[in-house]
Amino acid sequence: MLPILEAKNLTVGYTSKSQKQIIASAIDFQLYPNKLISLLGLNGIGKSTLLRTLSGVQPLLDGDIYIDNKALNNYTQADLATLISVVLTEKIPKNQLTVYELVALGRIPYTDWIGNLKDTDLAMIQMALTATETLQIQHKTITQISDGQLQKVLIARAIAQDTPIIILDEPSTHLDLYNKIMLFKLLKRLCQTHNKCILFSTHDMDLALQMSDELLLMRPQGLLHGATDAIIESDVLDRLFDDPSIRFNKEQKRFILDPL
Repeated sequence: MLPILEAKNLTVGYTSKSQKQIIASAIDFQLYPNKLISLLGLNGIGKSTLLRTLSGVQPLLDGDIYIDNKALNNYTQADLATLISVVLTEKIPKNQLTVYELVALGRIPYTDWIGNLKDTDLAMIQMALTATETLQIQHKTITQISDGQLQKVLIARAIAQDTPIIILDEPSTHLDLYNKIMLFKLLKRLCQTHNKCILFSTHDMDLALQMSDELLLMRPQGLLHGATDAIIESDVLDRLFDDPSIRFNKEQKRFILDPL
């Protein structure tokens, strides 16, 4: 099986006034369908920058990204929209779109130039609303819902887009514990039943370690990619935090703070 998403000797960062600001480099990994992959790392390590680069939102500095064995920069934006759906952390502009209308925007890559929705489009929108438990608020405008509800609606839009790759930056932000657990279960189910490759960053490390098939672990010494259980057994997580009071419990798959 060929990887659906691949990075080869990738360098990510920013360019300003002809100067490169490198955030992370020497990034190599291959991701496959039917996998839920967590992107973990400390604040400021470059997780959002990596996700934005992988999804084509910002240019790479060096190396290569391949989507379905084809270089990312060889895709048109229209073609890329049928392969990758993205939920980033940027605030969306305040407007009077309803929840239903926002989710329906996920079907734009498949509609005609007028934006007519076919039966298949309507079915995908319905499925996305139901899966994210947002069906009951579909007629509300996005100014009438909470930040947590809006986060679920944006995920519903990505689901409605029906792409083989879904990239999410901190999707559990603004969600309470119950909804975080439901979200992780939903992402896992989408991978298993719809053959998706879902890559998401999160600070909810304990939940991610319990639910993810694989990890991308960003560290100052470089990115580590592997099966979740293998990385847990490697003792790498014991050294993730530069604080001896924070320990990792392999059996419970969670971090523990020693008593003060």
